[in-house]
Amino acid sequence: MGEAERGESAPRLRISFWCSNGHETQPSFAHDAQVPETWDCPRCGFPAGQDRDSPPAPPRTEPYKTHLAYVRERRSDADGEAILAEALAKLRGEI
Repeated sequence: MGEAERGESAPRLRISFWCSNGHETQPSFAHDAQVPETWDCPRCGFPAGQDRDSPPAPPRTEPYKTHLAYVRERRSDADGEAILAEALAKLRGEI
């Protein structure tokens, strides 16, 4: 089935987007469609914008934290020692 059977295709716009790694992507949009401000780069996944000289910054990812790291954020060393002493006393049957 060719274009002759389907009719004429809608007018299209090809817009260039650049990511912070310098990758360019050119998705096509319908002529009357609203073009988004950012587009995900298909090569690296970073956000891409229409300004080549000032692309959007890549998202900041937090490093992986262990359960112990989260506990240490909430508790002081003295609190940890007290909780440990209480838990050990329970295990030994002192409480």
